[in-house]
Amino acid sequence: MDFAFDARTEELRAKLLAFMDEHVYPAEAVAEEQRAALASPWDTPAVVEELKAEARRQGLWNLFLPDAEHGAGLTNLQYAPLAEITGRSPQLAPTALNCAAPDTGNMEVLAQFGTEEHKKRWLGPLLAGEIRSAFAMTEPDVASSDATNITTLIERDGDDYVITGRKWYISGAMNPQCQVFIVMGKTDPDGADIRRQQSMVLVPRDAPGLEVRRAMRVYGYEDHYHGGHAEVVFDRVRVPVSHLIGEEGGGFAIAQARLGPGRIHHCMRLIGMAERAIELMCRRAVTRTAFGKPLAQQGVVQEWIADARVAVEQLRLLVLKTAWLMDTVGNKGAHTEIQAIKIATPRAVVDILDRAVQVHGAGGVGQDFPLAELWAAARTLRLADGPDEVHQRSLARRELKRHL
Repeated sequence: MDFAFDARTEELRAKLLAFMDEHVYPAEAVAEEQRAALASPWDTPAVVEELKAEARRQGLWNLFLPDAEHGAGLTNLQYAPLAEITGRSPQLAPTALNCAAPDTGNMEVLAQFGTEEHKKRWLGPLLAGEIRSAFAMTEPDVASSDATNITTLIERDGDDYVITGRKWYISGAMNPQCQVFIVMGKTDPDGADIRRQQSMVLVPRDAPGLEVRRAMRVYGYEDHYHGGHAEVVFDRVRVPVSHLIGEEGGGFAIAQARLGPGRIHHCMRLIGMAERAIELMCRRAVTRTAFGKPLAQQGVVQEWIADARVAVEQLRLLVLKTAWLMDTVGNKGAHTEIQAIKIATPRAVVDILDRAVQVHGAGGVGQDFPLAELWAAARTLRLADGPDEVHQRSLARRELKRHL
């Protein structure tokens, strides 16, 4: 990245790059060794807590939250190059900076829509990195790409809500530090407006009837560092009415407000993942020989590297434009660009990672390099926060309206 940002962003970039070199990259192998020795693979390796303490000490903490009262007060445009850097080590760096999903989105929801009680009980500890959280929306029995399909019921019973339903791929839920779930369900399943049927409530992990049933694998990985992706059952779970976030019927709107920043954050980190893939691909190409000459001199490998560089530069500019629009005209005004980056970025990064895997041969699909795990994460993001086809459908409709 050759162009300059404002002075504060450049200062944070320099500190974060040094933090990655001095602390994060060396900790990757250490974390794996420590995790293998833990009683449960879902426990947090000690080195991760050390990274969090060092990040706080250096002022690299809660950089994602634009609300200066709770976070660093950075704009989306300022945060973009920082999130990109953390994408180079997506298992450790976001968590080390307290900038990992799903906590980031949940903290944004609580900061924007939570009551003072919610903020004191859950937002404060989340901001301090003392607990983790989960966002429970996706369900196995319906096409959750259309959030109006969800069937989990949130029924009023006096001063309580009673929650019944089954969710899956609930990120973070396997981590024992996950202490609260934001659950989306229907408080008015027969309401005339299908986008006003849903509400969100806060459910403590220890609520009777809440069962974290199993970890769902993603291309064979369980994502231990981010707390996995669990199947969760709510069997008449009872919580006070005060645990409602916002108002009844406001769940769909809150979900949309949450997903906008989440989508761009994922795309920012994906660019960092692609940059690391290019670095690994180049290093491999100049050190390996096949058919009498280095891989770096093979024409097809040169094409892959060149195409990867072009793609990353294009994607970065589109992400930065989107971040700038979110800052200047709001998430709604940047809706087209948010959809565009969500379509383009995972697709292109998956291709770059696939080429890097190819250059590494057998090593590319194993555990000695991070490429296979990075590929699985990037490929999953073509589904997370709305699959490609949903965004393409919506974006095409916007384009077509201009010609009707």
